[in-house]
Amino acid sequence: MFLDLFIYLFNFFLGDSSSLRLETFLNSLWLESTPLGAIDDQIGVITTTALPQPFFEHPSFTNITAQLGTLVILHCKVNGLTDKTTVSWLRKRGTKLDLLSVGLEIYASDGRYSSAFRRPNDWQLHVTGATEHDEGHYECQVSSHPPIVHTVYLHVIAIPELEILDERGLPIKNKFYNSGSTIELKCVISKVPQPTQFIMWRHGTRILNYDTTRGGISVKTDILSDGAKSRLFIANANVHDSGNYTCSLAEVAATSVLVHVLNGETPAAMQHGGSPRSTRLGCLSAHLMLSWLVLHIR
Repeated sequence: MFLDLFIYLFNFFLGDSSSLRLETFLNSLWLESTPLGAIDDQIGVITTTALPQPFFEHPSFTNITAQLGTLVILHCKVNGLTDKTTVSWLRKRGTKLDLLSVGLEIYASDGRYSSAFRRPNDWQLHVTGATEHDEGHYECQVSSHPPIVHTVYLHVIAIPELEILDERGLPIKNKFYNSGSTIELKCVISKVPQPTQFIMWRHGTRILNYDTTRGGISVKTDILSDGAKSRLFIANANVHDSGNYTCSLAEVAATSVLVHVLNGETPAAMQHGGSPRSTRLGCLSAHLMLSWLVLHIR
């Protein structure tokens, strides 16, 4: 084995370009026998570890919709922040950027702005009492290298409209029902795209959506692209079901109707949603007309 190694080295070094081959051989032996850190120190190599870059949890652009006068919360969820990076909110108007906050510090002169942090990674900008002037672009910027930006477009819409209809689809402010019948009210909500707020029915101050004390109460709600429809059913109505019924969209808007449950009085009025007084007047008019015809026929 030693003889073979000697023959190999002899042929290797005494061949063509022997000096170059000898240098290559010695360098390879040195690299194999020297620790990597010592090699870096001797040849001046600086080894660095790449730091992880921050990134957003959501897409770089989002749209949100808020009602006029409500609290708006803009979210910026960032992962991978370090103690050397900050999160800022800015308002963009054309090519102009106005600084609103850095971290939890507010720099806007408008007192309706505030900032908050919700664990684990949500840097929020709050806007109290949204107005039409608040509509537009907002930027969440992270001071990494290079910086990253998340843009939010805020749409501010008018206060939604609410209207209560009867079982025939007619708008009402008063409704008469016969005792033992089923109260059916429909609340139509418009001018609010796919409302996320809770739609609530009340009888006086009592919430009916999950009422189990009376029995026979059901609420069915359909969310639509431009609003919502909610139906209230109360079976086997009695006089205790009379009173004010309110349909509300959270604390944003509400409308009411007055329901009367009667024990057999003026059934014609109850069937047509009228009042006892209007029915009596109708009967009196018919009686007078009949009397006039009798006199003239004679």
